[in-house]
Amino acid sequence: MTGNEEFIRAVYRTAEGDVQDLDGWRNSFTKDGVFTDMAGESFSGRTLGDAVTRMATLFPDVHRELLRVNDMGTMVAVELLVQGTHLGAMPTPAGVLEPTGARINVPTADFFYLRNGKIKTLNCYLTRNNMFAQLGIYPAFAAAVAKAAAAR
Repeated sequence: MTGNEEFIRAVYRTAEGDVQDLDGWRNSFTKDGVFTDMAGESFSGRTLGDAVTRMATLFPDVHRELLRVNDMGTMVAVELLVQGTHLGAMPTPAGVLEPTGARINVPTADFFYLRNGKIKTLNCYLTRNNMFAQLGIYPAFAAAVAKAAAAR
């Protein structure tokens, strides 16, 4: 195991539901480091911990099962499964989804760009469509089609 792989595995450990080491998580990043949830939200500085606490609020037992860790020098690519039990209220555009108790096992890819032994950039690609399906949340295709038809 390379030093970068050991570092990345330790970083994931800080974000586990039973650990929640927010200082350890934040200190893994460079001063100007950024975590980007590729669904559209970025975190930096003091807000870096928000990404960790948000997931743990929804899934208090959140665990990241690392399938492959690929060290390419200044970039580490990780294939993983985000797992947990939906026990926290989830805000949605349609209102709050109360806890369902459903278990998730969501395919994810994370890309860590390192500088001087710390994370400069972390891009997280969590497959939300998989997560939503596992929670029983399905797209409202009929409403989208009706809205598009009405706009013509």
